Amino acid sequence: MKLICLIYVSSATRLLSTADLDDILAASRRNNTQLGVTGMLLYKDGNFMQALEGPEEAVLKLQRKIARDPRHKGLLVLRQVEVKERAFKEWAMGYYNLDAPAGAAPAGYSNFLRDSLLAPEFVENPSIAHKLLRSFRESMR
Repeated sequence: MKLICLIYVSSATRLLSTADLDDILAASRRNNTQLGVTGMLLYKDGNFMQALEGPEEAVLKLQRKIARDPRHKGLLVLRQVEVKERAFKEWAMGYYNLDAPAGAAPAGYSNFLRDSLLAPEFVENPSIAHKLLRSFRESMR
């Protein structure tokens, strides 16, 4: 079975509320668990960046479904590569709202971008963290 990581950016068709984002997160976690897909979702100023990883067929099927979602526009795949192992294996969908004030994230949300640069996620696989963050930064210009 071929394992891939796909990273895309898109824009929301409207600014999303915390409740909207909570609904997206809950559905993503439920659906991704069923598909064997893991990953991370970032949201800032109406823009998304998401890393999806798992079996190639499942990831590509999910990416096509997301592309048809009326809450998104301008979906652009930044990176699609075969990987030997998952970078987000513990997360059915890690999530971080970059618009949220410090300390505002509810239970179950990831502090990935608030952690120290010496956090295990960065130390164990710094190239993945660097590529993800750099791609997100570039998409926000």
